[in-house]
Amino acid sequence: MARMTMIEAIQNAHELAMEADERVVVMGQDVGFFGGVFRCTAGLQKRFGPTRCFDAPISELGIVGTAIGMAVYGLRPCVEIQFADYMYPAYDQIVSEAARLRYRSAGEFTCPLVIRMPTGGGIYGAQTHSQSPEALFTHVAGLKTVIPSNPADAKGLLLAAIADPDPVIMLEPKRLYNGPFDGHHDRPVVPWKTHEMGEVPDEAYTVPLGQAAIRREGSALTILAYGTMVHVALAAVAEQGVDAEVIDLRTLMPLDKPTIVASVRKTGRCLIVHEATLTCGFGAELAAIVQRECFYHLEAPIERVAGWDTPYPHAGEWDYFPGPDRVGAAIRSVLEG
Repeated sequence: MARMTMIEAIQNAHELAMEADERVVVMGQDVGFFGGVFRCTAGLQKRFGPTRCFDAPISELGIVGTAIGMAVYGLRPCVEIQFADYMYPAYDQIVSEAARLRYRSAGEFTCPLVIRMPTGGGIYGAQTHSQSPEALFTHVAGLKTVIPSNPADAKGLLLAAIADPDPVIMLEPKRLYNGPFDGHHDRPVVPWKTHEMGEVPDEAYTVPLGQAAIRREGSALTILAYGTMVHVALAAVAEQGVDAEVIDLRTLMPLDKPTIVASVRKTGRCLIVHEATLTCGFGAELAAIVQRECFYHLEAPIERVAGWDTPYPHAGEWDYFPGPDRVGAAIRSVLEG
């Protein structure tokens, strides 16, 4: 085991994948010489050369469109979009080309493409550097969407995504890049400052896509979360002193429905926490699934805690985030329901 931050775990996953398979290439804005805005690709160009890790023009449309062509012709591109907020010019390529290629070609072609994007707030980046757009990808048939909450999962999920024959969106919470994070961290991420955060196996391994993890077992209620909100949920549970079961979804699509259903049927209560905007957020789909599959086991209404239904704030960023106080209030509401 090695002690790594999420950034270091992602670097390591790239290295192992590129060593094992010469078809794996890394491309994006500043990912080569500079090593990426958050240094997730640092050292790759020096080690593997400019034909395996290279910089792209400032054109997300061009980056993703080119990567789709590379994937169709046998390569396994892993591209970085500097911030999830920047992916909108490429959204048509992601939805209309990458996601549909297997189906529109009747299986003749596949698109083994990984698109990595830093997501969420925490750097005082305001509206154009802090969005959480996961619901835009989970809505699209043909895409897989993953969000790690710790370095070990980041490495395993990225290696699984690179090996997958279909397009995978990997959203990486910026607040977890450098750690440690106890659910109360209220300072911006400092990309160049590294802290040890988690134990990560040295060898190559995968975290299966579509498999959630139970971070804390309990019987009083079930909390569904992913990414940064896993840590917020755990902090709130500790503060409230309740016997809650906290499930880290890890993969939003495909979703581990059996783990969710088994937990809620056991506890009879469900709280959903995510950083993205409440309305039409991924939590709405989770609530619909729980309502359908666990209706006769529920002892209280399903609760959701999420970001505000407003444009992303700047000065009020830390109030926008669901924190242990807001999650704690929701826990009390569910238990009293």
